[in-house]
Amino acid sequence: MPHVVVVGAGFAGLSATAELAKEGFRVTLIDRHPYNTFQPLLYQVATGGLNAGDVTYSLRYFAARHAGVRFRRAGVSTIDHDALEVVCDDGVRVGYDFLVVGTGITTNHFGIPGAAEYTMSMYTRADALKVRDTIFGSMEIIAGMSEPNAGAFTIVIVGGGATGVEMAGQLAELKTEALPKTYPELNPAQVKVVLVEMGEVLLAPFDDSLRQYALQELIKRGVDVRLKTAISEVHPDRVDLKDGSSMPVDLVIWAAGVSGSPVLREWGLPIGRGGRIEVNGDLRVIGFENVFAIGDASLTVEKPLPQLAQPAIQTGKFAARQIARLHRGLETETFSYHDKGTMATIGRGDAVLQMPVGLKLRGVTAWLGWIFLHIMYLLGGRNRLQTLLNLGSRYVLPGRSNTIVGDVMETPKLKAIKNS
Repeated sequence: MPHVVVVGAGFAGLSATAELAKEGFRVTLIDRHPYNTFQPLLYQVATGGLNAGDVTYSLRYFAARHAGVRFRRAGVSTIDHDALEVVCDDGVRVGYDFLVVGTGITTNHFGIPGAAEYTMSMYTRADALKVRDTIFGSMEIIAGMSEPNAGAFTIVIVGGGATGVEMAGQLAELKTEALPKTYPELNPAQVKVVLVEMGEVLLAPFDDSLRQYALQELIKRGVDVRLKTAISEVHPDRVDLKDGSSMPVDLVIWAAGVSGSPVLREWGLPIGRGGRIEVNGDLRVIGFENVFAIGDASLTVEKPLPQLAQPAIQTGKFAARQIARLHRGLETETFSYHDKGTMATIGRGDAVLQMPVGLKLRGVTAWLGWIFLHIMYLLGGRNRLQTLLNLGSRYVLPGRSNTIVGDVMETPKLKAIKNS
């Protein structure tokens, strides 16, 4: 059987690998991490609701469970298209008959000065842990000061999409529920959660009724929501807005946009809008007969797909089936996306859910659906059980102030105060 190399072990890469294994192909799965990360729940890790291990899954164990699959932990330096080889960053060259690229996304700072240096993102396990340790580490430092209530601690979330709304809602709950019990030295009113969105609405892909509902629910929870507000520059202790004003900040969490990995430009592939690889309707990279791009890394020129979990899963399986068709001497098919709906959680017992058939849910019903679907799509029974237990502890059990914490990390502003 032909050898297929799959680069990237996100939703798309694992879906493709599993489908290729079913078809009997030999597969080498390459990723720079030894684990898959369930990104939709990283904000729960960042706010102390889940352990990092709850949302990560061993890629070696995944490979062991699929016949013909081998895993190699490495980064990819380049692709030798003439020799049909993937060149890893350790110098090893892996030959292929077919190549599937599913490298996912990275943070897009849109060229805003200081954004890359002074903000934090939540697209990797390490990102989420850094955010968590900075938030709770800062609370520890402030609580130990001689005058812990001397000033405000301001967290700004940039971006009003699902990630920004979910993070803002969870931080608001931490402020009102966990802070008074865990840090009695602090006045919760001193902690400010600000959500900044340059557009006119939150959750742009949703129906307007659900957008308005999410906005009002965040405001009820004490989130300072600022629509039609754009950031011009980020500093260690403040953000400058395009209207000429400034806002003092302690921590800026960047959830404003994503783009394809910068390394893709070095692999000799056609790159389009958002740094994504341009593909035809059958998901083959434009100009290549045996290279496919899937998930967030790909851009269907004729009909772009949203950068969500479902498109990634579906494109991964579809690309694998097209490789099987090519191996059998058949023509490829055109990909058709089946929209299964989208959702975002606002807080405990509150979420919005929109289905393509016109069904729109909000509140507890949508929230229960959100929990069920997220746990169902997690890899591994242990991860599902641990996530269910930890979310139950956070949202259901009495004394919900308990959070998962780690090392103490301080913000530039707190470091300056300590050294003054």
